[in-house]
Amino acid sequence: MGCKPAADGNGAGRHQRPGPGPADAKTHPASHGARRRMAVPGGAHNRPAPSGRQRRPAQSKIPNPKSQISAPPSFSAPSALPVPPQLATLRAWLAFAIDAYARAGLALGQIAADAHDEALYLLLHTLGWPLDSDPAVLDRPLDPAQRAALRAVLRRRVAGRVPAAYITREAWLGGLRFYVDERVLIPRSYFLEIIPALAAGAAGDTLTAGGGTPAMPAPEKIRRIADVCTGSGCLAILLAKHFPKAAVDAIDLSPGALEVARLNVAAHRLARRVTLHRSDVFDTVPPARYDVILSNPPYEPSRVCDALPEEFRKEPRLALDGGRDGLDIIGKLLRQSAARLAPDGIVLIEVGGLRRAMDRAFAALAPRWLRTGDGSDCVCLIHARRLAAHAGAGGL
Repeated sequence: MGCKPAADGNGAGRHQRPGPGPADAKTHPASHGARRRMAVPGGAHNRPAPSGRQRRPAQSKIPNPKSQISAPPSFSAPSALPVPPQLATLRAWLAFAIDAYARAGLALGQIAADAHDEALYLLLHTLGWPLDSDPAVLDRPLDPAQRAALRAVLRRRVAGRVPAAYITREAWLGGLRFYVDERVLIPRSYFLEIIPALAAGAAGDTLTAGGGTPAMPAPEKIRRIADVCTGSGCLAILLAKHFPKAAVDAIDLSPGALEVARLNVAAHRLARRVTLHRSDVFDTVPPARYDVILSNPPYEPSRVCDALPEEFRKEPRLALDGGRDGLDIIGKLLRQSAARLAPDGIVLIEVGGLRRAMDRAFAALAPRWLRTGDGSDCVCLIHARRLAAHAGAGGL
């Protein structure tokens, strides 16, 4: 899932998920909303959300004190983290962590767009303190066990370059908590903007310029949805929650990803409505007609995956690599969707930085682009009638 272009080690790449430039969520170390995918005071679409005990980091009362916290005396190397007695409060550990992130050139974007937000989330999580803690906790004295725990978690993040979400075993998307580990891509997607608009019947209003608004399925008539390349199952779960009368087929080729998706579906009590399928796109999925086929597929060109920062290389390459030009899975999805859509159905695909490539390769399908908050507009809509006509003419 995601919107990606290539990125440099500091999260400033060409752009993937929100960062400068076209959006590319999956691989851009400065992703959309956390790229939008996770949560910390500053993220947007994926901050940890309310769960009774905690609110999303974005709702944290602790400000981003870039002008208030100065880094403690420099510690020579990220791998030589200080002994617990050197840092006595969360404020001091947060300042040290931000400095260590910068010195190590850590890649960001998997859960938060800046070091302050990610480090604060990681430290609060490690301490077991609410993510909406009062700023007063910054100066609360830490005991030796707490300092040892913070040192250990920062060693994993800074020296080991382990993505924060793989350390905490959680990610937040659309206000919901999901279990994640190394078997799945860390959730992040522009579909957090698109799914609510589709459920509200306003998806057509988000189309960019380029002709009349295509026929859209009425939200109340959407009864069957496919989430292709489901990964952790987060988008399938969001779809099931936004369309309470719909059955959702969640499809992925990776057995490991489906095991994680099964955990999340069970945690959200949706096993009766979300069905998991192991399949390469629709190859082994039983015949069905869908009102909506949605996908955040692997779309990074292979050469981009080869050059990713270490944190992004720790994510499953199967979830990122879209082949030489990034269009391998997208092309197969479009070919198979023609026979899978209801007459008024639609395909929605997040494609990162491939908008121009999509317009060239699939011009006959007249892809329509949906507006996103950061202007990347990297989610396309293709109507069933276009696919059917093109398939009938032998064009797919």
